[in-house]
Amino acid sequence: MRIAIVHDWYDRPGGAERVIKSLLEIYPQADLFALVDHFSEANREKYLLGKRVESSFIQSLPFSSTRFRDYLPLFPLAIEQLDLRGYDLVISSSHAVAKGVITHPGQLHISYCYTPMRYIWDMQESYFVDHRIGPLKRKFLRYLFFKLRQWDRLSSERVERFISISSFIQRRVRKYYGRDSVVIHPPVDTAAFGFHADKEDYYFTASRLVPYKKCAMIARTFARNGKRLVIAGDGPDYLEIKRNLTPNITLLGAVSDEKMIYLMQRAKAFVFASFEDFGIVPVEAMSCGTPVIAYGKGGSLDTVVDTKTGIFFQEQSEESLDRALSRFEKSDFDYKSISEHAQRFSDERFKREFADYVRKCISNFDNRGI
Repeated sequence: MRIAIVHDWYDRPGGAERVIKSLLEIYPQADLFALVDHFSEANREKYLLGKRVESSFIQSLPFSSTRFRDYLPLFPLAIEQLDLRGYDLVISSSHAVAKGVITHPGQLHISYCYTPMRYIWDMQESYFVDHRIGPLKRKFLRYLFFKLRQWDRLSSERVERFISISSFIQRRVRKYYGRDSVVIHPPVDTAAFGFHADKEDYYFTASRLVPYKKCAMIARTFARNGKRLVIAGDGPDYLEIKRNLTPNITLLGAVSDEKMIYLMQRAKAFVFASFEDFGIVPVEAMSCGTPVIAYGKGGSLDTVVDTKTGIFFQEQSEESLDRALSRFEKSDFDYKSISEHAQRFSDERFKREFADYVRKCISNFDNRGI
């Protein structure tokens, strides 16, 4: 069986690229396709097992290495021109347009969906605000997003089977594509985040410091309540957080993987305030035995168990987070049980569930019962 794995693009590694690594460990014979490939050789070895990627014509357009997202209007055309005729199984790894590849009736196309494109569906207005887009550009983007929504819905019909990364994404796939899907949570490197029973008297949060992650809101909450907080990460909100630092808050900037694990293992709790489709970092924290204080929407509902492995708060506000912190400090947690819970999201579990599901799909497809 010849297998093609189609990813949106290879730029900076993240959770989706960890999925690609796991897929290649399941299917080492697979060939790779994407809109563009701007991976460093080090990332290619780590995530793609040294494999090369066949990219689209966008790869050779001017400024593609740094500004390829500006070619968004061309993404549907580019993904449809990838030549997949020689493959039996096509696996798309998609948060944008990868699931729009064209396949023929004899090919099985399974799409692993991180999300329908958020910025063209229900998060359009947030996208305009976060990127400080002016009135004239908004008019152009509204029309572009309208056309992209039409293409996105139409291209979803080319997929035989959808896999969603969480129950939240399963609902979005149903709403925007009108399609059923199974949930297979993405792989988390729980082995790297080892259990540590001795906790210290500080809370911890870590992420890219961008507006939707709500780290500035977390910092304001702790500035008000005086509890000790350590923040790791860098990004546009770094200066705002730094300007309003109080003595109980430590802002580290970007840290090494080793430092991240050290801080995660010893924190009394990890604070997670963003609305995520899944959320890998809370699972990493729980793998350390560290409880998670999480915004109770989106992917967190699949990973955190309220009062067992953490505490939920219901609004992305200082008041709601502060109430959750008070609840947390009145609660007791079994750190070992929290770590054991996190193993449900391990890399080995992902590979087993994904391979089993694909085998069933192939069997049904061969019998034309799909």
